[in-house]
Amino acid sequence: MAPPSPYINIIILFLISLLFHTAFPNTITLPLTPLLTKPQFSDLKHIASGSLTRAHHLKHQRNSNSSSTTTQVYAKSYGGYSIDLSFGTPAQKTPFILDTGSSLTWFPCTLHYICSHCASIKIKTFLPKLSSTAKLLGCTNPKCSYLYPSLSHCNQTCPPYILQYGSGSTAGILLLDNLDFPKTTVHDFLVGCSILSIRQPSGIAGFGRGNESLPSQMALKRFSYCLISHNLDDSAQSSDLLLQTTSSGDTKTQNLTYTPFSHNPSSNNSAYKEYYYVPLRKVLVGPNSVNIPLHYLEPDSEGNGGTIVDSGTTYTYMERPIYDSVSREVVNQLGNYSRAKGIEAQSGLSPCYHVSGVKNLTFPSFTLQFKGGAKMKLPLANYFSLIQNSNVVCFTVVSDDGSGPANMTGPAVILGNYQQQNFFIEFDLENERFGFRHQSCNKKH
Repeated sequence: MAPPSPYINIIILFLISLLFHTAFPNTITLPLTPLLTKPQFSDLKHIASGSLTRAHHLKHQRNSNSSSTTTQVYAKSYGGYSIDLSFGTPAQKTPFILDTGSSLTWFPCTLHYICSHCASIKIKTFLPKLSSTAKLLGCTNPKCSYLYPSLSHCNQTCPPYILQYGSGSTAGILLLDNLDFPKTTVHDFLVGCSILSIRQPSGIAGFGRGNESLPSQMALKRFSYCLISHNLDDSAQSSDLLLQTTSSGDTKTQNLTYTPFSHNPSSNNSAYKEYYYVPLRKVLVGPNSVNIPLHYLEPDSEGNGGTIVDSGTTYTYMERPIYDSVSREVVNQLGNYSRAKGIEAQSGLSPCYHVSGVKNLTFPSFTLQFKGGAKMKLPLANYFSLIQNSNVVCFTVVSDDGSGPANMTGPAVILGNYQQQNFFIEFDLENERFGFRHQSCNKKH
């Protein structure tokens, strides 16, 4: 990551003056909740557009020089999932979006937090002045090199950061503070104190592969989650995010199907190394395997191609040639249903079909097959969505309009959280593998 411009530095350094006038148990469990209102056309189009914007960001990332615990995960109305984390002494609880596609954890910070183009809602901010353990990160601290490995001119503090996301951006300064869980405390956790943001009202919990990520700082062996169906609304229900800090060796979690993680070979773009790549081999619509050229399925020497798992993307993205082949097969197998072209234009999703009066709906199955034969057969609700008050269903995989660059850039497939609903998902970092099983994530079941 290159240091921010002098102008941004001056603003952030001015605001800095406003900031200040162990062993882990085996597991940590946190609640995880979805972040969407009922799906009106404007909501769906916004989410489809947001998924594409997020995909564009992940595909065009720039170089960045830079035992278990359980928590709850909550579904939110904008298509993501949130967790609550507690920082500081005494602890201040703050909501964060769970993001496996980025690494730095940051929160809205200070009473002077500015969020441009954000909804007029009260944004919960972290107040460093109220924490006796919060301190600025010095530039000679090894953790500064997580974001700035080539920093040559060092003053007293690590440079401010600026992060770009698909939907917006954020800027702030780096702090060290305690991260508290019910039975353990992580001391001197590196966290971003964001002072300026655009379209980023909530903090981000970075679960990517970077050194600054939460899994790396906690030296997690595994983490797993089970995403409840968010129904595009803010739900009070939650499921568990499990953080495992002790080794289980090569032991596999019961009834999980595994495929090995793959790695991006590019030495030109370190940003791609933050992602969790999985070796997708086939996409099956019903019994038919869709023809996908191999160069889309494996990252090349420039880092382009391959499939990543991203909890921060809502609808799964596919590079246009892949999407065209997949959607064409869907259309071929649903030829007896009437297309809802008007709904497609309103929702940003395609293909869509009228199902009013249809007594026995028959849709082809949709399966992702990975290296080693691991098959993720999606339930119908994970790839077709019923549009409220319309008697229309739409396919919830998206792509761009084909007007972009002719050559592929970045990941070719981004597995979003909508397709991960009601799957137990495990990131086995110790054994470099991705595990999953279909199950109900509702705690009542």
